[in-house]
Amino acid sequence: MPYPHSAPTGLGQVAQQAAQVLYQHRLVSTMQLHRLITPHHTRSEFLRRQLHTLRQAGFAEAVGRRSAGQTQLLWWLTEKGAQAVEAVGLLQPRAYRMSHEAALGPLQEHTLAVVESGAAFVEHARRLGHECGPLDWSPEIAHYYRDESRPGEELCLVPDAVLNYVHTEAKKRTLLTFFVEVDRTQMTIARLAQKLHAYAAYYEYAPQPQTTKGHRGPRRQASMPAWRYRYPAFPRLLLVLTGASEDRLARRIADLRSLAASDPALASTPLRVGVTTLGQLRDCGPFKSIFTPVLGTADPVNVWLRTPLAAAA
Repeated sequence: MPYPHSAPTGLGQVAQQAAQVLYQHRLVSTMQLHRLITPHHTRSEFLRRQLHTLRQAGFAEAVGRRSAGQTQLLWWLTEKGAQAVEAVGLLQPRAYRMSHEAALGPLQEHTLAVVESGAAFVEHARRLGHECGPLDWSPEIAHYYRDESRPGEELCLVPDAVLNYVHTEAKKRTLLTFFVEVDRTQMTIARLAQKLHAYAAYYEYAPQPQTTKGHRGPRRQASMPAWRYRYPAFPRLLLVLTGASEDRLARRIADLRSLAASDPALASTPLRVGVTTLGQLRDCGPFKSIFTPVLGTADPVNVWLRTPLAAAA
């Protein structure tokens, strides 16, 4: 997918694309960048040269990470690089700044796993002739809401990513939007299930219209749900599990389903929630029957189904 000419200026197109991706996703490995930006190159040497050009210009930094017996570099934009990208105005500004300490910190693996989940969508979209590029998902977008069970509090739902995907079939184009949550087995099943409550509450939340001070008339009807101001349809929620063996992740999926089924607060929610593993997502792609519904039947489904989870290509 072509990218518009963008900052940092004076650099090659691939270096500028890399700067955009690093700005959007904060921390990305060399091989992830290669798969996202230069998949048409058999080897990654050209991309590596572009990244080192960014580094020499003071726009990017990197830190080493040992994985599978090899050292790979993880890249992020410096303040100078972030300001250069922001100056062009093509991407939604982000206040977050990566640092050397954060790149080596406890969120490193989670950040890379979120990028890996998005990359799986990009690679399978490329293979299928659909549309989903490296900038078609945004990490940690805040969604504010209120919950009747917690009166007076303003709550904030922050998905790991909001991903947009254009599915094409027989000349019909359909925009799919997903909330993506990545779990590396770092939280308890109860904590993971609790996230479903936040999504269910956000689905139901409709802001109350403002009333004039001192007005004593009947209470006005609530406006439409808050999510309708952002999305044409409520995004499907996809849980992507990683960080353990496939057998352990399968048990985790079964436990999550069991806990959700016994929760009366989730019994009537219209949420479409599917769970899979990062390995399945990478190997099979999102349009195979790899998503197990968290609510309802346990039969794996395809996220493009127009029934409770989504759909079949």
